[in-house]
Amino acid sequence: MTTAYQNINQLWAAIAAQTLKYLGLKTAVICPGSRSTPLVVAFAQESPDIESISILDERSAAFFALGRAKTTGIPTVVVCTSGTAGANFYPAVIEAKESRVPLLLLTADRPPELRDCHSGQTIDQLKLYGNYPNWQTELAVPTADIKMLGYLRQIITYAWERSLAPIPGVVHLNVPFRDPLPPIPHQDQWQLQSLASLQSQLQPEEFFAGITNVTKLPITNFQLPILSEWQQCDRGIIIAGVEQPQQPQAYCRAIAQLAESLQFPILAEGLSPIRNHAEINHYVISTYDLILRNSLVAKQLKPQIVIQIGDMPTSKQLRQWLSGISARRWIIDSSYQNLDPLHGKTIHLRQGVEDCRIGEVGRKNRNFLQMWLSAETQVRNQVDKTLMGMEEISEVKLAWFLSQNLPPATPIFIANSMAVRDVEFFWKPNNLQIRPYFNRGANGIDGTLSTALGVAHRQQSSVMLTGDLALLHDTNGFLTRNKFVGHLTIILINNNGGGIFEMLPIAEFNPPFEEFFATPQDIDFTQLCATYGVEYELITSWQQLKNKLTILPSQGIRLLELQTNRQLDASWRQKNLSEFAQVISNK
Repeated sequence: MTTAYQNINQLWAAIAAQTLKYLGLKTAVICPGSRSTPLVVAFAQESPDIESISILDERSAAFFALGRAKTTGIPTVVVCTSGTAGANFYPAVIEAKESRVPLLLLTADRPPELRDCHSGQTIDQLKLYGNYPNWQTELAVPTADIKMLGYLRQIITYAWERSLAPIPGVVHLNVPFRDPLPPIPHQDQWQLQSLASLQSQLQPEEFFAGITNVTKLPITNFQLPILSEWQQCDRGIIIAGVEQPQQPQAYCRAIAQLAESLQFPILAEGLSPIRNHAEINHYVISTYDLILRNSLVAKQLKPQIVIQIGDMPTSKQLRQWLSGISARRWIIDSSYQNLDPLHGKTIHLRQGVEDCRIGEVGRKNRNFLQMWLSAETQVRNQVDKTLMGMEEISEVKLAWFLSQNLPPATPIFIANSMAVRDVEFFWKPNNLQIRPYFNRGANGIDGTLSTALGVAHRQQSSVMLTGDLALLHDTNGFLTRNKFVGHLTIILINNNGGGIFEMLPIAEFNPPFEEFFATPQDIDFTQLCATYGVEYELITSWQQLKNKLTILPSQGIRLLELQTNRQLDASWRQKNLSEFAQVISNK
């Protein structure tokens, strides 16, 4: 840090970077620009313990950082210059808030005297992201004063902690700098004297001594009161919703313990780790969306108690069913957020399921549980039989196929729209410990590729399941290819348009359906991949796809394209989704 004592901006940025290093920062994603120069130099040259990754497009950069934070569970820093650069972070800010992922945004800015006077590349960056950040503030303009360096250290530490608690999310620090921006000595002799004096006062070991590695803030562990209603009820269900816990096995075991104690079935969302740890949970219901399409069976399976863990599953069928029953509901989740979009008779238990402790309940009537398990067995067998016999390439079989053919513990990023719904419909319970990742906070297609690359960076070889529109919306993510360390296989469902819209009533109205809803792009992905230097292969059989997934490469990006017909797949779903549950015996 010795060279920084000739330039107050550089010293200021170096103190910020070193504070973050001591707090536990592993990755800083940096976008190019001039006003952020002191921060860029501090991270890229003076902080070798922090991996600095340069990404051209700010939207891609923020989503890549989001992916890194999802896998590590600790904040990722994103740096940009002044002006509209920071505005491109907005979609990732929204997703991070809604999906509770820690991000620390450092937006460089001009000093106050250069604002509101048509100075170039200057906009109002204060509270740029509205109410989405956990916390936001503007730092003081860098000053050569030991007390101000203490202020900077404290603000950075507080910002880090606020990105983690009371619930993970975004913190935005607006960082103004005066010239000179490069790490060159000040021409002003007074500034140089002040910095020289500061160097004699600042002892780094002592200055940073009070900072500890804070990557997970302590959570109060308390005993969940034994609720007599739960103990006495024979007709209860547990809904394991949209969740991507840092410790999936501990999460699955906690839910299994709860289910076994209460003798309640577990309706497990396709994105939940529970479906990939089937040997831990013996009461898993994976076909609930299909089961509930049988109106007679749905009435017979009405519970008196519903325990929801995390966010509500994607299934519209499940939501409509829950809205039509009078069961009391509890939501177990450590956040302060309202997780009940159905506005039911709901009690929030503000803790993680891992902290719940239910004592032995005693013998219970298992008839209700057995009804659910029997329905699951019958529908699951019918689904497996139908999809196993499907030889032609079709998107409806893909999620089911992947659930049985990915290498163990593979991280898979699942895009929104139709892909995530097919996972909920068809993802088969397994013991492969596959790790699903997703952006289900705001449910958008922004940054799909960039997030997947962030998830896969420096992790086990990973997979991404996406449709063509979600991928095309973020092709700038491919610009990260030369900085990306690891491997990502992109499994592309190319049905030349938005397949999910084929499932909506608007599909019957053409025009305007095809042009304004399906929006076909007619892209040749062979040429697209060649442009970015991405490996490409067209998949024409399930055996070919299986061969490509048996052993994933260790580095690079590969795109496997499956060309499908969205009209035929939509017709298949409309015909078959309701038919699967008709096999359920009413005995």
